[in-house]
Formats: sequence, C-alpha cells, structure tokens
Amino acid sequence: MPETTTQTFRVSDELELTWAGVTDRGRRRENNQDSFLAKYPLFIVADGMGGHAGGEIASQATVDRLSDMVDAGEIDDDRILAALQLAVDDIHHHPETTDEGTGTTLTGVYLDRGEDGWRWIALNIGDSRVYLERDGRLIQVTTDHSVVQELIASGKISPEEADVHPYSNVITRAVGANELVSPDYVAIDVVDGDRFIICSDGLTKELTDYGILHFLRENAEPADAVSAMVDAALENGGRDNVTLIVLNVRYTGATEGGIADEEAADGVEQSSSTEPGSED
Repeated sequence: MPETTTQTFRVSDELELTWAGVTDRGRRRENNQDSFLAKYPLFIVADGMGGHAGGEIASQATVDRLSDMVDAGEIDDDRILAALQLAVDDIHHHPETTDEGTGTTLTGVYLDRGEDGWRWIALNIGDSRVYLERDGRLIQVTTDHSVVQELIASGKISPEEADVHPYSNVITRAVGANELVSPDYVAIDVVDGDRFIICSDGLTKELTDYGILHFLRENAEPADAVSAMVDAALENGGRDNVTLIVLNVRYTGATEGGIADEEAADGVEQSSSTEPGSED
C-alpha cells in the first residue's frame, strides 16, 4: 500500500482540519480505476468503470476538473456541475475511451461558509460513500444510487442480501456513462470531533460499518486510520480497488444541530435515479 501521511490545514482560529487519503489496486484487479482528491476545501473519491482503461480515464478526468475548480477559488453547486460537464466531455473525447459504459462514481464533502457560518456539503453520484462518525456512532450520510439500494428501499431485499445480489455492482447514476447528472447534496453542521470517511465500495465490500467504526476508535490520527482500514480490506480479500479518505474536524466555535436529515443543501434539488445499467 502506498505510504500516506496526515495533512493539516487551519481554516481559522476556531477550525482546524486534518486528513489522510490513499488508493490501492487491491489483490484481484489488474489496474486501479479509483482516484481521489484531498485539497482543502474539497475531499472526494471517484471509482471508475468501463473497459480496461476507461474507468481510470473517467475517475481521473473528474478529479482533475474538480481540482481545477478548487484552484479557481470558489465552490458551489453550479461550479461543480460545470466542472462535471467538462469532465464528461474529457471522458467522451479521450482516445482510449470505450463504449463499455465508461464512467465514474463521485462522492465527498466540501467546507462551505454561508451566511450562518461554516457547514459541510456532502455530494454523491453512484455507490461510493460518505460516512460520519459523531458521538461514537457511524452514520452513512450518502444514499447509494444502485439497483440493490432501490430494492432495499422498496422492501424487496434486506441490506444483508444486497452484497450477494447478482446486481450488487450495478449503479443507477454515474459521471460520464450517459448524459450529465447532478449530484445529491446534504448539508451538515460543523461539529468538534466529527470524522468523515469518504470511500469507494472497495472498502465497504470488505469492511462492515462496525469494522470501520472499530478502526476509527483504534486510530485517532487519519493516516493511521486509513492504513489500518486499507490493510484490513486487503486482508479480507481485496476484491476491488480500495480508496479512502479520513478527515478529522477540530472546531471550537458554537454550533447547533447535525445532519440536515433527508434534505439537500439550500438551493439545490436532489436528483432522482435514472435507469440502471452501469457496473463499477
């Protein structure tokens, strides 16, 4: 596994972030189609799919365009959508892109300062996930855009049956696989001691929520937590590429509440799922 170190960024006198991220090919895949970006204030993971090189092209193009957006200095839903449109164009015009459903998932968080102070915005397309550890509990912030998630929501299968379902890898939204789709957004208050886990399904295929929480409790430093979880995922089989960011929050400012349950960020409508057909 590539070596990783903890990075620190002091946002203000009252807010400090520390994080670490890593991506690993896993034990069964010939190449790594995952990419990630950990550049304040944006932390994202992209899990590519489609052909031998297609997934790598799609995830890297998406990360590159979002990195350019960060460098330009402002982040909001309109700028994210514009960056994703550029990424889709890059994917479609790349000489090695195939017609095998080339695309990528996208998930992560960014720090936003609104009129009422700091808040996190989580975003998601596909089945990569954002988790939040708060007050000793692990909360899945994002909702998978996948066939099995729709079956779970309709009561046709249980969460335990999802991992072994024949459509367990089929997602219903992706960047680049068809027309541009908007992410779902969720607003989250900034709370001292919060820890975000942003990961591809290469981690969640090998570790349960309890396993993720265990390694967070055992490892306070992001780099140590990342290394421990990726090592465990590989030990448990490493069936897919594994990509993971752990982000710690130290905040001494006043805050109220928590996740905006079932609500999108202000001014952003959640998109509905499209037809299934993409495998990551």
